[in-house]
Amino acid sequence: MMKKVLVTGGTGFIGSNLIKGLLKLNYRLTSLDNNSTGNKKNEFDGVEYIEDDITNIYKLDNDFDLCFHFAAQSRVQPSFDDPEESFRVNVFGTSKVMEWAKQNSIKVVYAGSSSKHHNPSDSPYAMYKFLGEEVCKLYKNSFNVNVEISRFYNVYGPGENIDEKFGNVIGIWSAKIKKNEPIPIVGDGEQKRDFIHVLDLVNGLIKIAESSIIHNDAWELGTGVNYSVNELFNFFSKKYDIEPIYIPDQPGNYRETLRINDDALKLLKWKPNDRLKNHIENLNL
Repeated sequence: MMKKVLVTGGTGFIGSNLIKGLLKLNYRLTSLDNNSTGNKKNEFDGVEYIEDDITNIYKLDNDFDLCFHFAAQSRVQPSFDDPEESFRVNVFGTSKVMEWAKQNSIKVVYAGSSSKHHNPSDSPYAMYKFLGEEVCKLYKNSFNVNVEISRFYNVYGPGENIDEKFGNVIGIWSAKIKKNEPIPIVGDGEQKRDFIHVLDLVNGLIKIAESSIIHNDAWELGTGVNYSVNELFNFFSKKYDIEPIYIPDQPGNYRETLRINDDALKLLKWKPNDRLKNHIENLNL
């Protein structure tokens, strides 16, 4: 029988790329997204799209086999602007998903964050993603919910958000280049990031979902290679005539992110690629 799959945050950057990948595997797909940061342009034929808040997940059918839980407030700086909303979505929303999964015996793949490896008190975003993981572990250990945690690093690729508030560095810079504006670099630019292409991320997520292996912590989905923001700027400057503008450092701006273990590579035979330079070379802005 064809598996019935729910993707929360299904019209967002990562969720829509996952749905595109799942369509090739002939799953029955439903998306739950309030479209606060998602985009209806990311919708595909053959998918049921429900526009509603994550806290209303209990209204959905109870016959799903699998849920990818990506609905979240997913950036550091907006979490400072509205920490209560960030808590409501990232913690309370996750608890609603876990309770729904418990009541209906549904496997969940949760989107965690590499911010877990830093001080959670550095930002509301880091704290609430940390607490989201703890909620998942609570339901896994105390209520036997089948939930696997994946940790994302700096995701880029087709369909990424170019909004300055909710986009990542590559998306924001792409928007600046289109407007012929200077490229903002936060702090000294020497902070390093593990950049993972969304297609590799999707492949890893599907492997986690289809595997029966139970991880005692989380699946780390990064390349294991990192670049400084200044190095990233140099990649862009080889193709585009751009100028940097250095702006003051921001709270929650970690000095380094890097995948900390190879469990996904060894146990799931996942093979991420360092596609960053090639991706930038092939951008058409």
